[in-house]
Order: sequence, then structure tokens, then C-alpha cells
Amino acid sequence: MKKKLFIALVLSLSMLISLIGCASGKTEKEPAQAGSEFSSEGLPIVTAPITLDVLTVRWGNMGDTFKNNKWLQDLEKATNVKINWQVMSSNDWGEQKSIMLASGKLPDIIFGDNAFSDSDIVNNLSYFRPLDDYIDKYMPNLKAAMDETPELKQISTFPDGKIYSLPARLPSRPLSTMQPVINKAWLDRLGLEVPNNIEDLYNVFKAFKEKDPNQNGKADEIPFSGSVDISMDFLNPFGITDLNGNSMMLKDGEPVFYPTSNEYKEALKWTHKLYSEGLIDQELFTQDNTMSSAKQQNPDAAMIGFSNQWIPDAVFGKWKDEYAAIPSIAGPDGKRYQTGDPVGLSLRRNEMLITTFSENPEVAARWADQFYTNEASIQNFWGAIGTVIDKKGDGSYALMNPPEGTSADAWYWDQSVRDFGPKYVSPSFEKNIILDETTGDGLKLAIDKLVSEYVTTPFPNVMYNVDEFKELPTLTTDIDSYVKTNRAKWIIKGNIDQEWDAYIKQLNGMGLERLVEIRSDAYKRYTSVK
Repeated sequence: MKKKLFIALVLSLSMLISLIGCASGKTEKEPAQAGSEFSSEGLPIVTAPITLDVLTVRWGNMGDTFKNNKWLQDLEKATNVKINWQVMSSNDWGEQKSIMLASGKLPDIIFGDNAFSDSDIVNNLSYFRPLDDYIDKYMPNLKAAMDETPELKQISTFPDGKIYSLPARLPSRPLSTMQPVINKAWLDRLGLEVPNNIEDLYNVFKAFKEKDPNQNGKADEIPFSGSVDISMDFLNPFGITDLNGNSMMLKDGEPVFYPTSNEYKEALKWTHKLYSEGLIDQELFTQDNTMSSAKQQNPDAAMIGFSNQWIPDAVFGKWKDEYAAIPSIAGPDGKRYQTGDPVGLSLRRNEMLITTFSENPEVAARWADQFYTNEASIQNFWGAIGTVIDKKGDGSYALMNPPEGTSADAWYWDQSVRDFGPKYVSPSFEKNIILDETTGDGLKLAIDKLVSEYVTTPFPNVMYNVDEFKELPTLTTDIDSYVKTNRAKWIIKGNIDQEWDAYIKQLNGMGLERLVEIRSDAYKRYTSVK
């Protein structure tokens, strides 16, 4: 058995090294031409073709059809930079990544933020080039983007003050994440108005439970179903918003661990009241995605009255037309709060890294900069002009209908690098993009208007240094588990007032003060980037 395992490991390592090829940025089959001269501006980038090895990770078995994107093909001709794409599957990337990092041999470029995480990069900084000088000298498109959207530089700056990975701004993204979604057909049948505040919502839930709005003669309606354990969206009316799922918020511009706040306490007391009266799914903390989907898509009658979703038609199957997105619910203070980001859910980091193994980093930088134009970016998010995008004479860009038998989203992934890789669409350019407001990306933008004015500024996706990355898991493992356990207990059984002081004391004993200090330090570094 050990012999088989050893042989498998050797084969896996051999396969990966053969994929990577020479760490010099050339392949054995197509070496860089000795006489190729680099140009710091204009095209082509080099006078004679050279090859860069570019590794990217695709979801599951998506494969490499994105390479047929005409923009990518034209880019090779225009730049004289040929790309040897090394396409890995996310299914086994975890193992392959470990082998690659241990081998000490990486390709020229890592493409896409699902390849290496912040901690992967920070713990292996010697493998990746600082890009600040390359951005200044060879990337005018990215520099212009950073001037227009300073957050790009903020999210890309590592704790040592340098930029090792390139960012992206995706096109036509909303400000909000999950929005309140209600069964409008049930409201209409019962003669009810869309709930405005938590008192209205309580009364609607009572009616949903007691008055058979799905008209099947059974008391099977579930007024609210979703996830309070994973997502805080149901607690939004109390001012609780958590975009990055780390229990942190900004309050008056300062980082706050909200599970110790009075707002959180009051939110759980209200949620317990709903739970105790059967107005919340009684399997809220025990069901998995399969169980939840079965309720949402129950074949005989709609079962769910209210939920928080990306778009109404995403999860409710044959009943999707009964559901509608509604404005954020007002809380006890009369205000509305919505999870999201006022600058848009469009900013990404770690979308491209140039490794220290590349002998042509300036070529790689100039190649990457070609992605940072509006037209390049939309073609790398949806698909090429003439294939997926119709460029109209008035300067607008409309998405074509997908081929019969496939969804729009699947088609975009087939035709482009989609979410991954460097790109930037200027906010002012987005008015030129025409999307179908009845489905997908277009629908989300349309319903986003209902809640966008209530979106709160989140605790940002900050960067941690090596020491902080080592210390964080020892703190968050116990603290996060304790918070979740008590949240479930208090929603189901109540008694939060009597147990609150002991809960706070226990968290402090687990190192909460140090956890908040680490995150606050990271936040200060983030906000100090100019």
C-alpha cells in the first residue's frame, strides 16, 4: 500500500512539473527567440514571439474552452506573446498546489484568485515578484484604474507596503448581497401589504403560518427559512451586516466585533420570539442544502414565505414567479440596513501574480495591462465581441442570447475567463452595457435599486502578515465556534439576558481582545494606503 502511495505521489509530482515546464518562462518546445526585443510601450510587446507559462484553476471540469475567446487569440497576435495555458481543476487543486509550492518551481504567471490565497502568498513571498515598479513603468491602464478607483490599490497592498498581486473590478456588479425576498402571491391572497418594519414582518409571518396562503389545506407553510447560522442577513434590521463573514463591522468608522454588541443581543431576542412561535423554520440549525432546497422547490405547493436571496428566481424552482424582492426591513431605530458594499461587489485581489521564476516579468506586466481596458474586461467576463457581445453603433454593448440548451451563466464561463484574471471596467462605462433585467446579472442590478441606498460600509477584506496568519486560527477556531453555538442556543431556547455576562467573560478568556487587536491593526494598514 505504501509503495502504491509513493508511486502515485511521484507520478503526480512528475505530471505537475511537466505541466509547469521550465521555470524560466519558456517551454522546451517553444523557447523564447534570442533576438526578440522588448518594447516598453505600443504593440507588439516583443519583436519576435516568446512564450509565457500561465497557470489558472477552473471550477470542477470546466476545461479550457475559454482559450477560444477571440480577444485572447487576437491578443497573442498583437503582442507576440504566446500563452502556454496550464489549466488545473479545482477538484484536486489543493493537493496539486501543495506539491507545486513544495517543488519550488512555478510558472511565469498565476492567473485567477482561486489559485493562491492571501496566506499562500504571504507565506511564500519569495516566489512572487513585488509589482510596484512594473505597474509604474509598464502598466498605464492599471495605473489609470487605480487613480479612478483607489480601493484597487488598498486591497492589493500587502502588510509590507508592496503589491504582489494584481486586482480586478468586475463589470455591472450590484451593491447589495442577499436581499429580502417574499412570496408576493401569498401576500396578495391574504390581502396584505409588503412589510415595512419588523412589526409588519411579524404580523405577516403570523398570517403566513395561520391562514393557509398556499391553499393546500395543510399547515405546512414556513414563514421564514434560510440560514441565521451562516449568514447574518436576517438580522440586518438591527444594524447587523457582515459582508465577509468574520463577525466584524464598522461602527462610526471603527472596527467592532458585533457578537458582543447590544444590537446583536436584541436581534437574537427578537429572533427567539419568532422561533418560539413557530414563525421560523424549526430545522434552521440542522438542515443541509439538500433539505433546504427540497423545501424551496417542494413539488406540490410553495412552502417558504420569506427568505434572503441573491435573486428571486435562483432557488424556488417552479414557484419562482410567486416571489419578489422587496426593500430592506426597517429595524427598531426606524432605519434600514443592507449587507453589501457602497463601492460595489466588484473588487477582487490576487487575480494575477508574476513569479520570481519568470525571466520576462516586464513582458508579463505589459501583457497583463492589456486586460485593464473596458472592452478587454467585458470580453473577459462574458465573452468576445461578435461571439457573446453585440457592439452596437451607438457605443452600447448588449449580451446575445445563449445557445439553446444552455444557461447564460454557463455560456459565459464557457466563453471567457469570467470571474478570474485581471480586468477593470470603469463605473462610468457601465451605462453602455445592456443587460436583460428579467434574469441573471441584469435582474440582480434591477432589484438592487430597492436596497442599494441602505447598504452599509463593511469591515473590508483586509490583509494580514505572516505572524497574524499564524495567530488568527488559534483565536478564531474557539471564538467562532462558541459564538455560533450560543447563537443557536439562544434562538432556540432563549435565556440570553441571564447568560450574556458569562458569555462575554468566556469570549474575553478565549482571547477576543487580541483577535480584535489583530483585525484593527490590519484595518489601520488598509486605510493608510494612499
